[in-house]
Formats: sequence, C-alpha cells, structure tokens
Amino acid sequence: MGSAYVVGTFDTKGTELRYVAGLLARGHSVVTVDLSTSGAASNADVPAAAVAAHHPDGAEVVFTGERGTAVAAMAAAFERFVVGRDIDGIIGLGGSGGTALIAPAMRALPIGVPKILVSTVASGDVSPYVDATDIAMFPSVTDVAGLNHISRRVLGNAAHALLGALTHPVPPHEGKPAVALTMFGVTTPCVTAVARELAADHDPLVFHATGTGGRAMEKLVDDGLVCAVLDISTTEVCDLIAGGVMSAGEQRLDAIARTRVPYVGSCGALDMVNFGALDTVPARYRNRTLHVHNPQVTLMRTTADECRRIGEFIAAKLNACHGPVRFLLPEGGVSMLDAPGQPFHDPGADAVLFDTIEERLQQTTDRRLRRLPHHINDPEFAAALVAAFRDIAFQEAR
Repeated sequence: MGSAYVVGTFDTKGTELRYVAGLLARGHSVVTVDLSTSGAASNADVPAAAVAAHHPDGAEVVFTGERGTAVAAMAAAFERFVVGRDIDGIIGLGGSGGTALIAPAMRALPIGVPKILVSTVASGDVSPYVDATDIAMFPSVTDVAGLNHISRRVLGNAAHALLGALTHPVPPHEGKPAVALTMFGVTTPCVTAVARELAADHDPLVFHATGTGGRAMEKLVDDGLVCAVLDISTTEVCDLIAGGVMSAGEQRLDAIARTRVPYVGSCGALDMVNFGALDTVPARYRNRTLHVHNPQVTLMRTTADECRRIGEFIAAKLNACHGPVRFLLPEGGVSMLDAPGQPFHDPGADAVLFDTIEERLQQTTDRRLRRLPHHINDPEFAAALVAAFRDIAFQEAR
C-alpha cells in the first residue's frame, strides 16, 4: 500500500497541514511534504530541499528569495517529484500561491488518484488549476491562516473526504477495454451509433469536445487508460485556428503521437467556431455567418481559408503519429448544420477542408485516408468508422 501525501508550505501552513495529516493518519499511512521556498527548516517527512532537488536546473533556482520565480520553480520541481511515486491520494492546502504551486503536480498524477486541494481561490474560476483533470477543490472559506472553529471543520471535511476515498477505493476496471470517443451536439447521432455498436466488447468513454473534453481525453491516453481513440469530433481545432472559446490548445493530438494509440478520426463539426452570447462575438466576425445555438453559445461558420488552415493543422499532427491511423472524410457534410437547407451548408468550404487534408497527409501502410459520400450523421458513416476501428484493433491484436 502507498501513502496519502499531505503537501504545502510548512513555513506558513504547518499547523493546518499537521492537523490534516493527523486526521488522515487515523486510517492511512501519511507522508508530509514541505513545499516552502523560504529555506526554513520544517519537521515534514520530505523537506523542501529534497523536493527542490528535482528541478532540472538544481535546487538553487528554487531558493532565490524572489517569491514569483521561487514558487514557479518549486512547482516545476514538485511536478517532477510526484511522477512515478506510490501515491494513494494527495491533499494540499494554500492561498493563491500555494494553489499554483501544488496544482501542476496534481494534474501530473493519473486520473483516478484522489486529489483534494483546499484553497482560498476555490470559489472562483478554478479552470487554470484543475484544467482537464479530476482535482476536487474545497473553498477554504476563511484564509488558510491558523486553526479556528471554521477552518477545523473545512479542513476536517476535506481530510475525511480523502480518507473515505482511500478507505473505500473503487475496484480497478477489469472488464471490457476502454475506447475514447469525441462528440459535439451536432455529431451526436454518429457518436451514439458508434458507441452503441462498440459497447458489446468495449467500454465507450464519450468526451464533449469543448476544449476541456479534448484535453481530458488526451490525458487518459497519456495515462494509458484507453486502448484506442475514435476522434470523430475534432471541432476544437476550429477554435484554435479562429480564436473561439473552446480550443483544446496547440497540443491537440500530441498524445496520439506520443503513445501510438490506435486512432480513427474524422471531421466532426469542423464547420463551426464557438463563441459566447451573440454580443460577445468579436467585432471582426460580426458580418460572418452566425448561428445562435442558445443564449450562451453562438456558432460561426468556418470559411474556406480557415478550413484550409484547419486541414493543414490536422494533417501535420497526424503525420507525426506512427501508430495505426485511419481518417475518414464525410463528403456529405460534417455536422447537423452542414447539410442541404441548413445554415452552415457550404460544400465549397468542405471541399477545401477535405482536399487539404488529403494533399497534406502522408499516407502509409499504417496511416490511411478514406473519402466517403455520406453525411457524418448517416448510419453508413458510423458503420465505416466502426469498420475502421475493427481493422486497426485487429492489426494491434496480431
């Protein structure tokens, strides 16, 4: 059995950290880790100097005396420190600096390892800290500045939440292998049909392609928790190219290349860029083809030039993949809105997208492209995706 790690800056939060460690120690082995950057001594099981030594440039870049650079350096060192350790669960406490210091290491741990972060900033926008992982953030209510009748209750609840996860772990998955699928609302019929077909012998994990969803899917790929990817809805690339609000970042598809996981992809919802309410659409786009999806979401049709850039991005990423890759082009349309009579129907822009991908993709025995005359939500296209998946899965099995 591993240990529960209690982490934070013991020079300023030592009383609170020892309180949490004492509660956890009633039911589990505990390791305390000091992340202080002051150089002060502490009685933590792992002193700050031992963590700082994991920085690639040495501990001296941590203990600089300048708070901003010191915190950033200790965060980098702590992230390297946790990788590969037998950590059953982790809990950290801090203000804004401590939260920024602890969160990157938590994100580096595999999905499923219990992670709790008690923070003064947890009641605001926590996306920079949590990103696409399963960190549970507890608002500290009062500052993390000593024990009182409020902080004892909040810290106690957080400690007991972690202890509950450690005492009653979810049994490891030993059933059907997991396969990841990406879906957007306008590709739901396709993804639902594919997931239904695969469910007999696989565990379909469907990710909403909202930026966070794509990053979460690739995090599971990096963690080795899925056996294959059906990336049907690559729409997050549109937001990266055109400045929408649902980009998964420049790193989209990099996990596929790193891991060589079997991959089947398509052009789901590459006809749209996402913005918030209509009045939030940038002024330079106000004369474009816009569709109000709901009061909070406005969609913008991608142009032929944007489709060319999207195609170049996808092809370049797939060219870096040396595992089995199949990419299918739905020539009948890439979303519910991209069909005859629908507001985003634009065969010319789609043709630029398809032609660019085909021209730029370096096809090999393992990396293949296929054009199909169907709309992405046609049953025939879903069947082709499943057939492509079965093909690469069979090859991997051999």
